[in-house]
Amino acid sequence: STKMDLLHSNGVLIIQHLQRDYRAYQDFLNFMSHVGDPRNIFSIYFPLWFQLNQVVGTKMIWVAVIGDWFNLIFKWILFGHRPYWWVHETMIYPNQSSPCLEQFPITCETGPGSPSGHAMGSSCIWYVMVTAALSYTVRWKDKSAVTLHRLTWSLLWSIFWIIQISVCISRVFIATHFPHQVILGVFAGILVAEAFEHTPAIQTASLRMYIKTNLFLFIFALGFYLVLKLLDIDLLWSVPKAKKWCANPDWINIDTTPFAGLVRNLGALFGLGLGINSEMFITSCKGKNSCKISFRILCIATSLATLHLYNFVKIPTHAECLFYILSFCKSAAMPLTVVALVPYCVHSLMRTTEKKLN
Repeated sequence: STKMDLLHSNGVLIIQHLQRDYRAYQDFLNFMSHVGDPRNIFSIYFPLWFQLNQVVGTKMIWVAVIGDWFNLIFKWILFGHRPYWWVHETMIYPNQSSPCLEQFPITCETGPGSPSGHAMGSSCIWYVMVTAALSYTVRWKDKSAVTLHRLTWSLLWSIFWIIQISVCISRVFIATHFPHQVILGVFAGILVAEAFEHTPAIQTASLRMYIKTNLFLFIFALGFYLVLKLLDIDLLWSVPKAKKWCANPDWINIDTTPFAGLVRNLGALFGLGLGINSEMFITSCKGKNSCKISFRILCIATSLATLHLYNFVKIPTHAECLFYILSFCKSAAMPLTVVALVPYCVHSLMRTTEKKLN
């Protein structure tokens, strides 16, 4: 529509301004784009928080998975273009003089652009972390503590918005999103996170509930895709555009396709459910060692190191079906490692050491 074309063309002007005047901050902006990557939730934020506070860690996975699922559905409904291909296909520029937008190795996302998944994932997870941190200070009653709480509140929410604005600017700078797409992503993420502030049932969910939730999310998304395909609406319309207009074919990654994100998230949720309802979790994280600072520090350090090693496990991409299966298994292994395997090994090691000392 004319209004959307005007919104996009104004967005292109902003991108050009950023790429021209903020060139000196390119490394920082690329870094902030990586900070907003939803995959960091499972490999960095979750291992840290789960060992510090299991309630917050569990909520973090649920918020990340449900938030990204909503992001996928919204992307399919809104049919949002990305700047790096829109400038080549729009007819609003005279004499085919389309603006020149620079691309980067992280520019060529293959899914639709609205709302931004990075902005949505970043805002929902940082919202969970900030509200969790503030929940400790809100209980302070004396006057000096109330003042400290207010200062902490101001500081943490300032950090929250600085990070969100930086992630948004970075996604616009690399020409993978228009400004309105990142703004929509931020506020959608906040809404999802706030909804889970009032959903305590996830803390006591059984493995059966995790499996039912996984099946519902998968069947709904797949059914939605198939129904629209029967109506001759291709929800994967963005993939050919990405392949056509990406400056370097090597920058195209199957891991950024809509179904890749869905499979990755379902695997993480299943792995969390499997871990929390396992005997290893009950033995280690509910035992006497779970209250020890040394136990938690060892679990955090070992979890982060182990998940870092997972990054070296490359999943073959030549067969799409095999890729999705292995991606699900790898994603399930990550929270299972954090929740059950690592704590159990640390617990066993500490128990053996105590027996030797006695």
